[in-house]
Amino acid sequence: MANIPIWPGSSSFVATTNPTPFGFYDADTDFISDADKVSTWCASRLGYPLVDIELQEINFYSCFEEAINEYGAQVYNYQIRDNMSKLRGFPTASTNGSWTSLNQINVKDEFLSQISNLGGDSGGGGSGYKDSTRTYSASLNVQSGQQKYDLINSGLVNWETGSIQIESGSLTVKIKKIYHYAPTAINRYFDPYAGTGTGIQSLMQSFGFGNYSPGVNFMLMPLYFDALKLQAIEMNDSIRKSAYHYEIEQDQYLKLFPIPNGGYTLWFDYGISQGTDSEAVDLNPTTGRAYGQSGVTDISNAPYSNPTYRFINHPGKQWIRKYTLALAKEMLGGIRGKYQSVPIPGSETTLDYSRLLQEASSEKTSLIEQLREDLSELTTAKVIEREFNEEQGKIDIDKTGGRYQIYIH
Repeated sequence: MANIPIWPGSSSFVATTNPTPFGFYDADTDFISDADKVSTWCASRLGYPLVDIELQEINFYSCFEEAINEYGAQVYNYQIRDNMSKLRGFPTASTNGSWTSLNQINVKDEFLSQISNLGGDSGGGGSGYKDSTRTYSASLNVQSGQQKYDLINSGLVNWETGSIQIESGSLTVKIKKIYHYAPTAINRYFDPYAGTGTGIQSLMQSFGFGNYSPGVNFMLMPLYFDALKLQAIEMNDSIRKSAYHYEIEQDQYLKLFPIPNGGYTLWFDYGISQGTDSEAVDLNPTTGRAYGQSGVTDISNAPYSNPTYRFINHPGKQWIRKYTLALAKEMLGGIRGKYQSVPIPGSETTLDYSRLLQEASSEKTSLIEQLREDLSELTTAKVIEREFNEEQGKIDIDKTGGRYQIYIH
């Protein structure tokens, strides 16, 4: 039998020696502190010092790292599934490549507001754009006699942010509201330069009010008179004039009705997002992405990284410790299975590899199932359902009068 190294009873984690296979957490102070403690705990749970443990510190460190990776993968897979509708189209990296991924962020409607500048703005200050849920303002310089406008390439639109990216096509714009309305009837009714429209200006002169503007302010009229006048103005516009409305053609061109008879500034609200779901599918050999595609498309490029170990709470770390022990059992069982029997003076002994492998498989399955069960209760749909049931319960209690078994007289 080969001389198998055994656990010496202690370990010393030194990050500079690359003690873990991937080194994901070697610089994390909490990971460095816990690595030796977890190794000692696992060795003790496996029977040390009563029996020899055919594992070294590097084996325990590897199991510890894998357990954290598995915890992050399980948690983030649920996050991705719960939030894919909000993630799709959002950036997987900034325009300069400096921003890489999300870490322990539950991506709800406001998730990009938690991320700093994603790169680039409309040309001053570097404020950047943050998310598609925020509403920005833009203005269009309407020209007299021009009815149709190219919102992307005309140069007539003043964007609050993202103008360079919008014009280059790397940002998708969603128009939310356009402030294009007919002048209100009340403004035209009391317009001192257009007359009052009442047909009684000559009567104002006879009362000596002609030098005041508008003269109608000095007459006591019933309120229904004003209401009828406003209705008359609005009905006149709807029958005799072109209605105020607009059309957006080909997701780019704005067409105004009626044809503008003078220049003015038209304001509108918009939201932005990076990338679309319908862009070219031919891959760029340099970037590995679809041409023009810089956003999340599916679960494979949802921007999640490994968790930060020091941010994981104590229940999460306890799960990681138990999973580390299960992995160590699995590794030890594999080693002992290679040497199923060990000769001893006058006889030989059989190693308990099968029991270790069975326990490891059962414990890993149990831990994964319990974690998935907990995560499934925290999906958006489940949270909404629970909140609804709680509110419904309060309503039911109120309906019954809130009766209790104990009364105070």
